[in-house]
Amino acid sequence: MPTQAAEILARLGIESENSGAYSDEWIDCAGQELVSHSPIDGSVLATVRMADIEDYDDVVYKASKIFARWRMTPAPQRGLIVREIGEELRKHKDDLGALVTLEMGKILSEGRGEVQEIIDIADFAVGLSRQLQGQTMHSERPMHRMYEQWHPLGAIGVITSFNFPVAVWGWNAMLALVCGDCVVWKPSLKTPLSAIAIQKICGAVLEKHGFAGVLTLVIGTNEEVAERMLIDKRLPMISFTGSVPIGRRVSSIVNERLGRTLLELGGNGAIIAMNDADVDMVVRAAVFGAVGTTGQRCTSTRRLFVQKGITEQVVEKLVAAYEKLRIGDPMDPETLVGPLIDEAAVAFMKDGLDRIREASATVIYGGEKIQGCYVKPAIVRAVAGLKILKEEMFVPILYVIEFEHLHEGILAHNNVPQGLSSAMFTSSVVSSETFLSHAGSDCGMANINLGTSGAEIGGAFGGEKETGGGREAGSDAWKSYMRRQTVTINWSGELPLAQGVKFDL
Repeated sequence: MPTQAAEILARLGIESENSGAYSDEWIDCAGQELVSHSPIDGSVLATVRMADIEDYDDVVYKASKIFARWRMTPAPQRGLIVREIGEELRKHKDDLGALVTLEMGKILSEGRGEVQEIIDIADFAVGLSRQLQGQTMHSERPMHRMYEQWHPLGAIGVITSFNFPVAVWGWNAMLALVCGDCVVWKPSLKTPLSAIAIQKICGAVLEKHGFAGVLTLVIGTNEEVAERMLIDKRLPMISFTGSVPIGRRVSSIVNERLGRTLLELGGNGAIIAMNDADVDMVVRAAVFGAVGTTGQRCTSTRRLFVQKGITEQVVEKLVAAYEKLRIGDPMDPETLVGPLIDEAAVAFMKDGLDRIREASATVIYGGEKIQGCYVKPAIVRAVAGLKILKEEMFVPILYVIEFEHLHEGILAHNNVPQGLSSAMFTSSVVSSETFLSHAGSDCGMANINLGTSGAEIGGAFGGEKETGGGREAGSDAWKSYMRRQTVTINWSGELPLAQGVKFDL
């Protein structure tokens, strides 16, 4: 392991061998050994002893037990603890961001930005802890009062993906904490060390306040841990981030036991560039959206629809920008594109480009493997209606598709099964308002004159169709982590029934 990596891991309390489960203390796990490799150079960072089914049950049992006390702690007090968590994360932001980069491969500024997302959602959750509000309603019966209130759900299961190894957990966990829930986290097996580092920092804050076990961690195989989580009635809700096929399975199994799901699945994001758009802005947004995180974001820009009249200009500028991309070690601040997560992703990109060529689309730039997990991001000229455009490839491939009229562009934009993030570049109020109208974008998020990536925590994050329909962060997303209760109080001394029903004994 390079010296720099060893120093970062040491400062975060990561040793050469680590336990893969935490409840009220780190568990001496009995499962298989998991080796964490860096996609940067293939070096071994550390090993983790994974949890088995007995370890998992121990974690969930203790989380369920501490929930009884955590839920009775007033929400503003829970918010103060979350504030402390945010402060601790601020102290370790640089090292945590660097660890995310080491383990996942995104560039250093994105790694630090991911940790900043948890800090931001912690700040948001602190204010929210005094705003978990229900409504008061007027009763049709005299001297009756009606209102609604919200209660914690219990221990929430959170299953996260490799591409955002800590931020997505943070979106869920910080809101769940102020709502009075506990969290059982199963991270991706591709990024276990980032999860352990976060657990060490956040868990220490809760332990200081006598609430060890409110945040828990279980690193294990899908067969022994994830499958158990899906059927476990002690987890009233499962938040899952990942692929559409696995999301369908999660939904089916959890719904079978009448549990709740919060799903963040496929994206297949697109930009529509009208011919009155600022071309330089279009290119900058498309490049970041397509190659940021090496195309491994659910909000990555996969399709760029360009109105006839500016297509060749946009393509020319895109190719020029791609030629200047600095591809290499993501720990170098000058790098703009790091590696894909592993060699399997590199092989998937090669296979995808072969299928693209078979579909009569033209690769006009990039797509080659450089070395290891590094590739040149690709630009592809395609036409609307190709079946392959409906498929989200989690690699840096950008389709450029020409259209003529506004309604054609919107129809082509919506003609995919996913519906997460969308964007339009235009100086026309008519075009932008059409895109944002009922007849416009069918995605959960729609932007004007900015790209598909880079969501802020103040807005609800999530999408429609095969994206899953879930919402995290912002707005009223906290309601996902609580149960609503309608309360009616009768102070009349009589017992009138609703709707005028008479039942006199």
